[in-house]
Amino acid sequence: MSSNSGVQQPRIVVIGAGPGGICTAVRLREAGFTDLTIYERSRSVGGTWNVNRYPGAACDVQSHLYSFSFEIKTDWTRPYATQPEILRYFEHVVDHYDLAPLICFSSTVTSAKWDEDRSVWQLVVNGADQLEADIVISAIGMFNDLTMPDIEGLDTFEGTIFHSARWATAHDLTGERVAVIGTAASAVQFVPEVAKAAGELAIFQRTPNWVLPKEDTPYTREELERFATHPDAAREVREGIFARVEATITFSNPDALRAAEDLGRRNLETVLDPAVRAKLTPTEPWGCRRPLSSNAYYPVFNQPNVELVTEAVERLTPRGVLTSDGREREVDTVILGTGFATTRYASAIDFVGRDGQPIADAWVDGAQAYLGITTAGFPNLFMLYGPNTNNGSILFMIECQVAYIQRQLERMRRDKLAWIDVRHDVMDGYNATLQHDIEQVTVWNQNCNTGYYRGGAAQRIVTQWPHTMVAYSARTQQPDDEAYEVGAVTR
Repeated sequence: MSSNSGVQQPRIVVIGAGPGGICTAVRLREAGFTDLTIYERSRSVGGTWNVNRYPGAACDVQSHLYSFSFEIKTDWTRPYATQPEILRYFEHVVDHYDLAPLICFSSTVTSAKWDEDRSVWQLVVNGADQLEADIVISAIGMFNDLTMPDIEGLDTFEGTIFHSARWATAHDLTGERVAVIGTAASAVQFVPEVAKAAGELAIFQRTPNWVLPKEDTPYTREELERFATHPDAAREVREGIFARVEATITFSNPDALRAAEDLGRRNLETVLDPAVRAKLTPTEPWGCRRPLSSNAYYPVFNQPNVELVTEAVERLTPRGVLTSDGREREVDTVILGTGFATTRYASAIDFVGRDGQPIADAWVDGAQAYLGITTAGFPNLFMLYGPNTNNGSILFMIECQVAYIQRQLERMRRDKLAWIDVRHDVMDGYNATLQHDIEQVTVWNQNCNTGYYRGGAAQRIVTQWPHTMVAYSARTQQPDDEAYEVGAVTR
């Protein structure tokens, strides 16, 4: 399909063997695209569910909605699956669809440059190996690069220090003095597990988050048998979850927002010390930051070995953590629960598009793309879990994106196109409307979600989709050939 060779079977490179890469491989191969290779920087599949192995890691979408529509899992053991079970599911999909031969492990795509004359992408893998592709699909998503805190002394601390997404699985915390810096999504899950082992645990909180209760009682043997023998039972549960998520993800119902805060306050009542409870109580509305849920997080603060610290961290000393009140707490291990650089997307790779423009420069005001899938000036580059596609179940959103990409590739094959590139005016118009709609979501515009939602010099919200999953599905199914500039195969 490239202008260089005129072949009808494009060379497709997928970056990442997480959920997006797995779904892409299944669907495109079914559609007859056979020259497909996945480059995965780790040694295993699963993406974020492979690298995030901290104790307590679990999904915040209910299990029965967290599988692909073409491979529905009916035997989830609990309403909110944990990391090991989720990882086993993705490994199962890879095995069931025989995807392993397509995957190059320990292979990091470090750069990709568009060759305008030949209509191909020139990629560099592991900083040295060079290859070409007609189509590149970035499936690295949001949770790719770690966020390291801007704290002096990280490199001079003499104890053990690691990020929660790079958990030191061989390190024994039993009886240790442990500091946790960061109290958002990952910390809410791993802190209760760390508290069980640590001799002393100091939790350094900058801003309190709403943590709602979680209905997560493991399924009984009878329920599991019913799911196994009556597939429609699991499908009905899945459809019920979908409907409930659809009803809440636009954050537009004031009654639902108040009800969420009421649940959060009720959850906070498990904290016995009123002074500690007050420090854990948010002053911002629920939904302003990433929604969290846990039944185990707040009770941790009733344990005698746990201390909540709200004074700002000034720096790490060789032996501990120094706070703004001048107090140094000596610790053996520091765990950084500071999350990911969620707003970088494909710019985590050195993509260079038309006229030699780096994607980082194209996105200087914040990542943006048409439908969150493709960005102007970067022909034949598609993204999964790209800008402004985060809401609801990401697996549903990924399936919508893969179906869209498949349709574009089928059009290219049918019409003998060497390249397609979304028009700037189309992308700009789409994003202007999108940002207007985002501005209508009151709780996202309270100046309290900069770290997770906003990116670029303009500090736009670049992560969130402001409508329902059904609305996104409908939008990605609309015919839009006119949205693209195209180039025909020349020979």
